[in-house]
This record gives sequence, structure tokens and C-alpha cells, in this order.
Amino acid sequence: MSKLVITGGRKIKGTLSVDGSKNAVLPILAATVLNDGISVIKNCPRLRDVERMLEILRKIGCKVTFEEGVVTVDSSTINSTEVPEDLAIEMRSSIIFLGPILSRFKKVTIAYPGEWVGL
Repeated sequence: MSKLVITGGRKIKGTLSVDGSKNAVLPILAATVLNDGISVIKNCPRLRDVERMLEILRKIGCKVTFEEGVVTVDSSTINSTEVPEDLAIEMRSSIIFLGPILSRFKKVTIAYPGEWVGL
């Protein structure tokens, strides 16, 4: 829907529930690496890319749960700065882990489609 046209002299009131967005939640999930503790993300859509991001978080050592649209990430247990090649190559947006991991741990290894890049 590109616009709403309202005619009449009555005030609008009520509530509106907005669904979670994949493009909003993927960077938020990557940013949980920066927090050395627990992050809770609500209204998270259950999509393949979201599941892949959660799997990357698990593989680098985070404790992750996803129940009824709520994702909980404990990043205090991270034990790796290497994003698994199979998951990174499978999903282009996995590159957004580069900044948070590099910022927190000062090194990261992440696959770019077809090759490994170590920083």
C-alpha cells in the first residue's frame, strides 16, 4: 500500500500491529555479537535467512533460542571469530557479521562467495 486517503472529520484512533521485517532483523541479529550478554529481539519473522543467521550465531558460540517470534541471543559465550564457510557462502547477507565480530574481537575470518578472507 503506497498511501492512505482519509476523508471525514473524525480523528483516527486504534492500534496497528506491524509484522517483523527480514531486512530489519538481520542486521540486528549480527549486532547482538557486540553485546557481551543477552539480547532479546521480539516480533522476529521465521524465515530461512533468519534461521541461517541464528545458525551462524550458534556456530560461533552464542546460545540462541527462537520461540513464538522472540529470539534470545547470549553472546557472552562466543568462542570463535570464524564464520563457517558453508553458511557464509549460502547467504550473501552473512557479510554483515564482519563489522560486529571485528569490532569486538579485533579479528574475523569470513568466507566471501568462493574464497576465505582473514582480517
